[in-house]
Amino acid sequence: MAGSLVWLGLLATGGAAAAPALSPPDPGIDALLQRYDGQVPGAAVLVLHDGQPVFQRGYGLAVVEDHTAVTARTNFRLASVSKQFTAAAVLLLAEDGALHLDDPLKRWLPSLPAAADAITLRHLLSHTGGLLDYEDLMPATATAQVHDIDVLHLLEAQDRTLFAPGSQYRYSNSGYALLALVVAKASGQDFATFLRTRIFQPLGMRDTVAHQDGVDDVARRAYGYSAFDGRWQRTDQSPTSAVLGDGGIYSSLDDLARWDAALYDQRLLTTASLRQAFAPATRTNEPDVPFYGFGWRLNGDAQWHSGESIGFRNVILRYPRQHLTVIILTNRDGPEPYPLALQIAQRWLDTLQ
Repeated sequence: MAGSLVWLGLLATGGAAAAPALSPPDPGIDALLQRYDGQVPGAAVLVLHDGQPVFQRGYGLAVVEDHTAVTARTNFRLASVSKQFTAAAVLLLAEDGALHLDDPLKRWLPSLPAAADAITLRHLLSHTGGLLDYEDLMPATATAQVHDIDVLHLLEAQDRTLFAPGSQYRYSNSGYALLALVVAKASGQDFATFLRTRIFQPLGMRDTVAHQDGVDDVARRAYGYSAFDGRWQRTDQSPTSAVLGDGGIYSSLDDLARWDAALYDQRLLTTASLRQAFAPATRTNEPDVPFYGFGWRLNGDAQWHSGESIGFRNVILRYPRQHLTVIILTNRDGPEPYPLALQIAQRWLDTLQ
């Protein structure tokens, strides 16, 4: 049986709300999520329309070993969905006047080689910097986790780029890891602290954290799993899982509803900054994704981003013109939930056109 429906304690608009009446399960959505149901790694699904939760449900297990069920407050590793928060941190510092988007990257990270001279922060935000992928620079036998600062050290030894900065698009985890270091340099705070004090706490995202082992704990944590020979095994961490800027944030449906609400007004970022985040900064080479903004993929009316890391697959899909958002968080290696999000969104879009 699918996990019980749990509504947000606060409306996505951030105001206090009486507990709304429970809505019945949706047989169509439940059928789409059937593979996540039961005693298996699960999924959390939220649909927001006009700032209100019109569907929210947990399926399966956050922790397989002790049968902990997924709920609206289960915190999943967001993987690359984290990039929109890194971009927002840079935009906040630009509003503060602490940095400028067209600053040379080497103003902030001068140890990079000469090949990085022409790279700007704007290039990193839009994946047009041409940096080498740090994952490709790690030894194949590496088992120790790397951190954002280790990404910098790996790139310091590479006096070349994949293309002239600004001339092409290539999705780059390296760029967002370096942006986390820039945020720390420009703010005088470590990246996780800046996110907590400038984004998560102001928005009431009480349990969201850029997770660092030995520094913080993840409340109601979902652990990641992969299927081997028909059995689920915990595969929660890899050597790259400790890099924060490109994918290290944990969050829940409850908290992401607050984040989504903040993207409609100026409670966090100015209208000008939001316009920059969602403007088509560059054409991409990704199928069915014409443009990339700052931490967002852009396709017609849709603003979205997926997140993939060992043991987790996630997506946030927004249609701001229709005030519709679908969020799917999963703690398993597959499948990619973006097609599911599109199918779920279409159920509402068909009535909103």
